[in-house]
Amino acid sequence: MEVLGRLVDASNATLLCEIEGESEKFKVIYKPIAGERPLWDFQDGNLAYREVAAFVVSELLGLHVVPETILREGPFGPGSVQRWIEIEEDLDIVAIAQSKSLAIEKLVLFDAIVNNTDRKYGHILPVSDSVIFGCDHGLTFHSDDKLRTVLWQFAGDPLSKETISSLQNFLEKFPESGLTDFLIEDEIASLAHRTHRLLEEGIYPFPSQEWPAVPWPPF
Repeated sequence: MEVLGRLVDASNATLLCEIEGESEKFKVIYKPIAGERPLWDFQDGNLAYREVAAFVVSELLGLHVVPETILREGPFGPGSVQRWIEIEEDLDIVAIAQSKSLAIEKLVLFDAIVNNTDRKYGHILPVSDSVIFGCDHGLTFHSDDKLRTVLWQFAGDPLSKETISSLQNFLEKFPESGLTDFLIEDEIASLAHRTHRLLEEGIYPFPSQEWPAVPWPPF
């Protein structure tokens, strides 16, 4: 894995790298655990594990909204490694994010399940009208409700039959999910609780009145 440069706007060490695959070279984002800045409400040295857990949950839900992400050794020690997603620079991210497209709805569902406390506009990666990825999922899976996002346009909307089926299947896959490799017991229990609660309520969550509902800055 060859380091090409650093994303200087990121709060933690975030390196653009290149990996040589069997048939081609491809870019990735490498976030070494050694470069993580301590946070008061998340475990030290744990953000990379949450990045990988987010990918696992996205796949289990059948949403496919997180680029392929693994935990591996790199030039600066172990860390998360995520496939780099190219997007057009002139896209109106805010307009895309505030739409009620199916692609955005998938991201909203994902954030509600993983308890994303940092869904900013800059963390939304539109590839096409039907494919939108999300990135930067280190601040997820907290056992306390901490959902903060710029995507509240679905609040109160009913879950579709397809979404309900996806959540039910997700719960069935829990025992074999491998999430215990990345999350602690309380976080996994809270993940299951959020999923059950979403199924019971049958609607997308509303912003909380107890903490800021939108991350700052929103970009």
